[in-house]
Amino acid sequence: MLTGLNHLTLSVHDLDRSVVFYRDTLGLRLHARWDRGAYLSAGDLWLCLSLDAGAAIGAGGYTHYAFSISQEDFPAFAASLRTAGVAEWQQNSSAGDSLYFLDPDGHQLEIHAGSLAQRLAACRAAPYQGMVFED
Repeated sequence: MLTGLNHLTLSVHDLDRSVVFYRDTLGLRLHARWDRGAYLSAGDLWLCLSLDAGAAIGAGGYTHYAFSISQEDFPAFAASLRTAGVAEWQQNSSAGDSLYFLDPDGHQLEIHAGSLAQRLAACRAAPYQGMVFED
């Protein structure tokens, strides 16, 4: 069972400009940044900024919406999506169980069993290229 919105990942053209906007203009808390991205938060909402090529952003890029799911519910829910023939748009390559899938209109969605704290801990153990932690 989905329990809420887990995080947003937004494709951006200019990472520096976007970090300044989300941190300084909107007041989100910057947790970490690396060569191609940044993790910020607003309360319980986790925001990932992902530097993508300009052409990819117009076509959706890596922008997606992730829903929270418990670790216990993840396998059965993922299996039910696959059984229903839901299209997947990429394979998981990051810490924590995730399934990336499309809705009927092509919106890029994800179910994710994990939190920002867990992701940051995994990144501290194996940082992305150029990653610097703010806290």
